[in-house]
Amino acid sequence: MFKAVSPKVSFPKLEEETLAFWRERRIFEKSLQKNEGNDQFVLYEGPPTANGIPGIHHVLARVFKDLFPRYKTMRGYYTPRKGGWDTHGLPVELEVEKELKLTTKHQIEDYGIAAFNEKSRASVFRYVKNWETLTERIAFWVDLKDAYVTYSNEYIETEWWILKQLWDMGLVYQGHKVPWHCPRCETTLSSHEVAQGY
Repeated sequence: MFKAVSPKVSFPKLEEETLAFWRERRIFEKSLQKNEGNDQFVLYEGPPTANGIPGIHHVLARVFKDLFPRYKTMRGYYTPRKGGWDTHGLPVELEVEKELKLTTKHQIEDYGIAAFNEKSRASVFRYVKNWETLTERIAFWVDLKDAYVTYSNEYIETEWWILKQLWDMGLVYQGHKVPWHCPRCETTLSSHEVAQGY
């Protein structure tokens, strides 16, 4: 009933062959086209910061981001998956501070805010190739060719538009909360940044 399987299978070679087959025959794109026009299930990837090398912990997150759209595709949904790059925030700034050997906010101001921002903008795509390789190796199907970028005016204006919609619906309010704060960076920290030791 089943063909005999050699115990000398090279799994790395098998992986390369499978990925090449998918890439050359544009299987991801065909999986989108076959359900075009059907009900949609859209994934906008919670974007990684591409100025850092991806780690093993990113694999698990990306598996989950891939699992549900694949399931929805098999259920007949049109499931576009838009990748993105997070280009804001403390990880980007700290990387540039290390590179420039800056240790205080005043040194950043002396260096020049505009120059520091430009250096930060230039650094965010430093490891894109590593991320693209990881993405393909783990067979995460996502559109990285037309990825959104969080520093683009279009993205920022969309965020402001969303906040305005929430404001108009009465869902934005003023309250009080004591957030974590970094005295060295002179900035508020998210719980995620605190957990990562910033």
